[in-house]
Amino acid sequence: MVGAPEKDPREEVIQAWYMDDSDEDQRLPHHREPKQFLSLEQLAELGVLSWRLDADNYETDEELKKIREERGYSYMDFCEVCPEKLPNYEEKIKNFFEEHLHTDEEIRYCVAGSGYFDVRDRNDQWIRVWVKKGGMIVLPAGIYHRFTLDSDNYIKAMRLFVGDPIWTPFNRPHDHLPARKEYLETFGKTQVGNHAVDAAA
Repeated sequence: MVGAPEKDPREEVIQAWYMDDSDEDQRLPHHREPKQFLSLEQLAELGVLSWRLDADNYETDEELKKIREERGYSYMDFCEVCPEKLPNYEEKIKNFFEEHLHTDEEIRYCVAGSGYFDVRDRNDQWIRVWVKKGGMIVLPAGIYHRFTLDSDNYIKAMRLFVGDPIWTPFNRPHDHLPARKEYLETFGKTQVGNHAVDAAA
């Protein structure tokens, strides 16, 4: 008898699904009815990379060290998002939830708590990516996205960066930026067989 396919261990700490259109509390899961989950491979097709790491031992984790070396992540700090720790919490949460892009990758490694990183797919639909303790994701430069806490109201994330950090968000629309054009060039086309289909068509 053939065993069940191996479950991707990353899916225990990172899950993705299409969002509904409700404007209820942004901290709710916002599943569609019926629920529509995406695999982490489908996220990778949009340029969103993911790992599962050992969050209890991030200081000595060889795998994290290897990722940082391979991808050139020289800068590292921590960001704690919760009402008690973040000055101007409500205002910051509102800003994080404004749809925006960056001209560099956004790398977040959740070492405690959890939160939602929402990204746009090729048809401009929202995908909610739930990152929990041990999950690390990389959002490519030029992808429209936003962040919010879930209903637990707490995340502690390691922020990684190549060189000196630039956290500047460019709120949508910023389609003229080179980072956006490069993103669309790289990830904006759906491969069907050997033919690229323009997602905007």
